[in-house]
Amino acid sequence: MELFSSHILFFLLLIATMCSSEYTRPGSRPLVFRKNDRSDSEPQQVHISLAGQDHIRVSWVTSDKNVQSIVEYGKTSGKYDASATGESTSYRYLFYKSGEIHHVKIGPLEPNTTYYYKCGGSGPEFSFRTPPAVFPIEFAVAGDLGQTEWTQSTLTHIGSMDYDVLLLPGDLSYADYQQPLWDSFGRLVEPYASGRPWMVTEGNHDIEKMPIIYPHGFKAYNARWPMPYQESGSASNLYYSFDVVGVHIIMLGSYTDFDANSDQYKWLQNDLASIDKANTPWIFALIHAPWYNTNLAHIGEGENMRQALEQMLYKARVDVVFTGHVHAYERFTRVYDNNVDQCGPIHVTIGDGGNKEGLARMFKIPSPSISLYREPSFGHGRLRVFNSTHAHWSWHRNNDNNTIMADEIWLKSLSSTTMCK
Repeated sequence: MELFSSHILFFLLLIATMCSSEYTRPGSRPLVFRKNDRSDSEPQQVHISLAGQDHIRVSWVTSDKNVQSIVEYGKTSGKYDASATGESTSYRYLFYKSGEIHHVKIGPLEPNTTYYYKCGGSGPEFSFRTPPAVFPIEFAVAGDLGQTEWTQSTLTHIGSMDYDVLLLPGDLSYADYQQPLWDSFGRLVEPYASGRPWMVTEGNHDIEKMPIIYPHGFKAYNARWPMPYQESGSASNLYYSFDVVGVHIIMLGSYTDFDANSDQYKWLQNDLASIDKANTPWIFALIHAPWYNTNLAHIGEGENMRQALEQMLYKARVDVVFTGHVHAYERFTRVYDNNVDQCGPIHVTIGDGGNKEGLARMFKIPSPSISLYREPSFGHGRLRVFNSTHAHWSWHRNNDNNTIMADEIWLKSLSSTTMCK
C-alpha cells in the first residue's frame, strides 16, 4: 500500500508540474561536437575574461607547441598598435594530451571601447568591447551550459541581445573526464566568449577528480579558464571576486573547503570587509549548488555551505545570489536563514543553460512561500543595472527560434535601503 501511495504521489507531482503552464516542456537534445577546422598554428577556443582594473585576459589553444603567447591589439581593424606577451601551459589527463593553452593579459584598456586583436601572430582577427566606466551595465547569466542543441539555442539568444559581461555559475563543458569535449566546448562558445568577458566559477561536472591520479580535480578547468583570483587576493582559481562598473561580484566555490578554518572562508571575510559601497553599491554572488531550492533534484546539497557562509553574505548586504546545478529556473524572495527577510539577498537558480542531462521537472508541492517563480525550462537571464539604486532582472525561456521573457523583477540595492544600512 505504501509503495502504491508513493507512485500516486509521484504521478500527481508530475501532472502538477507539467500542467503549471501551457508551455510544453522540452526534452534533452543531442550533443553538439565542434571539430577544429583551423591549422595547427592558428588560435582556437578563444575567450576573454576580466583581469583586474582596465585589463583583459585573452586565452586560446593551438595544436602547434611553438606558437608564441602574444596578443596584438588596437582600436582599428587590421591595425595593431599595442601587444603583450604571456605564458602557455598544457596538461595530460590519462591518455589525453592538451594543445598549448595560451594566456595573455592585455591593457590598460579604455572603457566601452571596441578592440581588434590577433592571437599568436596568425589566424583570424577577433574583436571585443570593454565594459563601460559608468552605469548602466548589463550582465547575461547562464549556468550549466554543456554543449547540446539547447546550449546552442541559449547562446544564440544571448548573442542576439547586447550585453557587457557573461556570468556562469558552474558546469561549463560537461566533459566529465572526456577531455576532447573541453576542446569542443571552447570552439562552441568562441563566437561569444571572444567578444565579451566570460566570468565563471566551477561546478560538479568540472571536478574530474580521480583517486591517487588526480586527487584534487579541476585539472582542465584551471588550465583552460583562469580567472582573476590573484588580483582579488585569493589563493585559488576556485573562488575570487572582481569589480565592474559599481558592482562587486563574488564567485564562490561549492567544491572546495568552505568551513570556518578554510582558506575560502578567511578569504571571503577579508573580501567582504574590503568592499567600498561608495564605489560598488551593488554586491552579487555566484555559487554552483543552491542554498535555497524547492526542486526535488539536488535537495539539501548546498545546506552545509549555507550554514557556513550565509551569515557573512547577509551582514555584507549581498543583493542577489545566482546559482546553478538544478536544471530549472527558480526565483526566491529576499531571504535569510530560510525566512523572508527584506535585508537578505534574492536567490536565483539558473542551471538551465542547455546541459546534456535534461531538465529537473519536479518541484515540491505546494510551493513554499519564499519561492516566487519556478519553471523547468531551458533559458538564460539578463541583469541590467541602471544606477546605484535600481536594476532589472529578467529570465528568458528558450523556444526553438526565439526567446520569451517569462519572469522579471525590479531590484533596489540594499545599500540604498535605509532599513538595511
